[in-house]
Amino acid sequence: MKFLSILGSTGSIGRNAVGIISKYPDRFSVRALAANTSIDLLAEQILAFRPEIAVTGDAHTAQSLKKRLPASIRTEILYGQNGLTEAATLNSVDHVIAAMVGAVGLVPVLDAIQAKKHIALANKETLVMAGTLVMDSAREHDVSILPIDSEHSAIFQCLQGNRSSDVSQIILTCSGGPFRCLPAEKFADITLEQAIDHPNWSMGRKITIDSATLMNKGLEVIEASHLFGLSIQQISVLIHPQSIIHSMVAYRDGSVMAQLGIPDMKTAIAYALSHPERLNLAQPLPDFARIGSFTFENPDMDRFPCLQLALDACHTGGTLPAVMNAANEAAVQAFLNREIPFMDIPKRIDRTMQRHSVCQTPSLDDILHADQWARRVWNEED
Repeated sequence: MKFLSILGSTGSIGRNAVGIISKYPDRFSVRALAANTSIDLLAEQILAFRPEIAVTGDAHTAQSLKKRLPASIRTEILYGQNGLTEAATLNSVDHVIAAMVGAVGLVPVLDAIQAKKHIALANKETLVMAGTLVMDSAREHDVSILPIDSEHSAIFQCLQGNRSSDVSQIILTCSGGPFRCLPAEKFADITLEQAIDHPNWSMGRKITIDSATLMNKGLEVIEASHLFGLSIQQISVLIHPQSIIHSMVAYRDGSVMAQLGIPDMKTAIAYALSHPERLNLAQPLPDFARIGSFTFENPDMDRFPCLQLALDACHTGGTLPAVMNAANEAAVQAFLNREIPFMDIPKRIDRTMQRHSVCQTPSLDDILHADQWARRVWNEED
């Protein structure tokens, strides 16, 4: 039996995780749930699992949640950063599913690691911002970090039974998003509705926009470099529109191993929860005859400059990835609010990165300070 805390239980990853866990009550017990503002769904999850604690974003949502629960429910309702820390470090928990979106996931993950909880990681920003600190802490506390992202899960699966010293390269694949074939001169007219219409995957709005700009793939390059201990030179990106090959590992003898499946996060989530076993999810196999062929192409850095910005941040290191991530989060939210056009996203990120004085060996406080600095200045004119 694994005893779980789900941070981000009402998001796309969290809902899929809850669905899997519900089918295996003999294997998983949910002891803590955390969400931000989706309190109606959180209330349903509390009624289903009866966890020890549940966490919301602030005092107002916590009070609203309490009003939605019958008096017979003994779940303690907490909120804010202190509540997240409590959910991440609860004594009865041994595994934490980190499914929150954005920089808010960093501190709870570090808290969980220091409390010796194993991590199923979907919050890529944790490793983007502070990959060295996180991985060092995981080694120090003998904690495993298993990836939930489909690409990193694919790499992890392709590494099983092989020596990491034999890896020559990993190849991250991506669909290319909704604008893969859109001419550069039309990017200025991209609407919010077009950007959130992903051709293959069903995800939250922020991640969907990151996929449309290819920033998501840049974040994944940084995440992979820390997760698998590889240099940026050993990581490449390929556009694979069919989204069936989730990523590949190339070995020094010329062998290439790929992990395939339909574009559905359940497989990656379940593998992180049940490793080294595989749960019977009854997932359909890809219809290879109907698909017919797989195609690949290199990403166009001119049309998708966010990918290059992420690679530059990874190459420089220090606090620059945290600044890049914070500026991206702020710009994406502004685009979602219809405050800036689509192509302003990379412009604002680039400008913020150019203004930052990088600290090369940052502490956690340095990283958090850089994150807050970027959120203050991302929209300022030069």
